Amino acid sequence: MRVFDDRDLEFIDILRNLNISRNVASTLAYLANVDEATSKDLEMGSELRQPEVSIAMRELRTYGWLDEREIKKEGKGRPMKVYKLAVPMNEIVLHLEEKTRQEAEKSLYNIEKLKGISFKK
Repeated sequence: MRVFDDRDLEFIDILRNLNISRNVASTLAYLANVDEATSKDLEMGSELRQPEVSIAMRELRTYGWLDEREIKKEGKGRPMKVYKLAVPMNEIVLHLEEKTRQEAEKSLYNIEKLKGISFKK
């Protein structure tokens, strides 16, 4: 079972500073370092609860960053999901860079608009 090291914790902290949720940041850090992982692996390795893993997987799925497949467990019960990143981590970083750039431009645009509004003293 893989556990987070200092590099992973720094990675998560940087993602959190970019307004990425703790759940998504932790699952990305875990998936970036393994070929694939089950939900159970993600829960234990990223120290998240099952609902938190599910929420993170849903968000990663919306970006198209996640591949998933099901494997049948022995006996009865639901099949187990196995996840892996669908795109390289550098593409995810480029996406985050572009998103951050757009947000910064929008903020600067709004500040310039505020400067143009006259206020009473």
